[in-house]
Amino acid sequence: MRAKRQKKSVDESQAAGTSRPEAGADRGASYRAYVANHLDSDDAEKGIREAIGGNFDTMGLIQRDLLVAHGLRPDGVVVDVGCGSGRLALPLASYLDDNGHYTGTDVVPQLVKYARKLVGRPDWKFRVVEDLRIPAPKDSADIVCFFSVMTHLRHEHSYRYLRAAKRVVKPTGRIIVSFLEFSVPAHWAVFEQNYEDPFADKPLDQFLSRDALVAFAEHLELDIVALHGGDELAIPLREPITMENGTEYTDAGSMGQSFVVFAPRS
Repeated sequence: MRAKRQKKSVDESQAAGTSRPEAGADRGASYRAYVANHLDSDDAEKGIREAIGGNFDTMGLIQRDLLVAHGLRPDGVVVDVGCGSGRLALPLASYLDDNGHYTGTDVVPQLVKYARKLVGRPDWKFRVVEDLRIPAPKDSADIVCFFSVMTHLRHEHSYRYLRAAKRVVKPTGRIIVSFLEFSVPAHWAVFEQNYEDPFADKPLDQFLSRDALVAFAEHLELDIVALHGGDELAIPLREPITMENGTEYTDAGSMGQSFVVFAPRS
């Protein structure tokens, strides 16, 4: 009798660095097409920055300060899933010292190439990915962050990514996720826009409910240590920031998206 071949778990496959296709995984085709439309302009530099949203410089500073507020030190290790064109990587380049390290991943090769050149840190890693893995060793990162990533994924895919992040983050580290929710008026406007044009040629805008985040945390044995709406001034700032629309943040700011901070359960 032929013995059945034992199927590897998701975590084992990730640890081995294999790239087995995952059922139903979005390969990022819609997002790559969306970015390509932004790059097809007279000002390619502006297009590659705006492809990941506005406020390229200021939003990166706010995101950096969120990481710092939740424990990132200058010698820390950051894994930035969905790094885009380097919005977060740029301010981190002047914050992390020679002992600090950064890995950025994205599904769009042009964005990864731009981010690598923009930052100019040859010791940092920028990787193009096509699946839901995180190419980093187990227990290696102080922070794993997902900014405007799970806003474009099915819930099942977000859960897989969180599971991968739990493998990568240190027992004392943090996983930070931004998300859209119906209770924030500005987020409802995103839903209404999609309602008016449900067949628009743009990536999926996915909303995450807080009870889903609680369920994810419970099943992955994570603790939620912070949870704030996108309309809350909940991010302590290291310096005053003025957004493109003239909004001024002094002591605390907001990303616009809500965010949750997970910690591995001890």
